[in-house]
Amino acid sequence: MSADFTHLDNREHPRMVDVSHKAITERKAVAQAVIRLGQELFELLKEEGSTSKGPVFQTAIIAGIQGAKKASEIIPMCHPLPLSGVEIETELADGLAVLTATVRTTGKTGVEMEALTAASVAALTLYDMCKSVTKGMVIESVHLIHKSGGKSGDYNSASFHQKTNSPGHEDSPPQISNSQNTTPLA
Repeated sequence: MSADFTHLDNREHPRMVDVSHKAITERKAVAQAVIRLGQELFELLKEEGSTSKGPVFQTAIIAGIQGAKKASEIIPMCHPLPLSGVEIETELADGLAVLTATVRTTGKTGVEMEALTAASVAALTLYDMCKSVTKGMVIESVHLIHKSGGKSGDYNSASFHQKTNSPGHEDSPPQISNSQNTTPLA
């Protein structure tokens, strides 16, 4: 079993993988969180951008950046990495808030967990900032959209679902970008 799982040694004990032999390359990962808001909150955020707690998207962006920097502290086998950059983009469309995290580094291991953590923490922060308006928000998905760099090469979620004929392809969460119903925020 341990041959299949790199985070288990030959005695099947957990370990952090040794990446010292890996080449240093530019790494990038993009993850996205999709939150269904409900019409009242959607309209409020579209018009005001804030709740009684303060500016929603600016706070979610800062929290997402902090989340990326703390990924190795909350995910046991995640390597601590010096991050080169973290960006969180926010959009409102069709009753949804879409938070897209892009994380970059130059290192020996990828930044997928940092991007996924950034998107997750940003979504949780949005929920916290808006729960006084409605507790009916639903964080519908958090998923990896893209990763590049390293030995395993590039990954793109759309091409993965097409290659595997994954039933998730039709049901995949929206990757909203530059549509007419989209409002970029922050």
